[in-house]
Amino acid sequence: MPLQGKIAIVTGGLSGIGHAIAKRMVSEGARVIAADITSDEKSLSDRELAEFHVDVSDPRSVERLVDAVVQLHRRIDCVVNSAGIAKETPFLDTPIETFDQIIAVNLRGTFIVGQTTARAMRDHGIGGSIVNIASISGLVGNAGRTAYGASKGGVITLTQVMSVDLARFNIRVNAVAPGPVDTPLVEQRHKDARRGQWTELVPMRRYGRAEEIAAVAVFLSSDDASYVTGHVLVADGGLVSFIFYASPTPEKQGQHSDLRA
Repeated sequence: MPLQGKIAIVTGGLSGIGHAIAKRMVSEGARVIAADITSDEKSLSDRELAEFHVDVSDPRSVERLVDAVVQLHRRIDCVVNSAGIAKETPFLDTPIETFDQIIAVNLRGTFIVGQTTARAMRDHGIGGSIVNIASISGLVGNAGRTAYGASKGGVITLTQVMSVDLARFNIRVNAVAPGPVDTPLVEQRHKDARRGQWTELVPMRRYGRAEEIAAVAVFLSSDDASYVTGHVLVADGGLVSFIFYASPTPEKQGQHSDLRA
């Protein structure tokens, strides 16, 4: 098992992609702390999959999490920053409060958790892996995702900077950029017509599964990716490639029909 004996923290680990990652890490041998704002647990139990309450946008809350993990397990080997929120609002209608809230959780939270856990990894001299969950919305413009797209674009750049600054401590930092993925939140928001539109755009003609994103996060967290850092791994069924290379004009659409097959 690639994560045998590893100590891992997964923020947002009680729902959606984060929960899938936490469960997959356990199945691959890790002891996992699912750190989530929805958890009521304020003390850390020594279970294969434990819960802990954290607000990733609050440095003191994150420090309590890291202190609890280090006190119990003596080290942190893997971190996955999966905590995030989203709201789709046209640019001109996006309230400043909404923009600030999404940036605070998605970008500021990734920074705070990444910095605090990296300091623990450095101080214990063992190195480690940090995986940030970004999005294809951080790579290409997407209508209505002013704050979300900005936050995930920031996560991608932050990942690259972290990878350079932390390499000398043997800390690898990578990002996963998922496309449309079936999670409870997406199922609520993407109803029949909208779901059909997204499915039509994805060359693989389906949404991803949270378990598929979890498999990518586990690979990047494992020693199998020991020479991989600063990388953004896109897991989107080919959607970004289609957006970049397929012509939107009807007269040229046939030239790219193979991308839609």
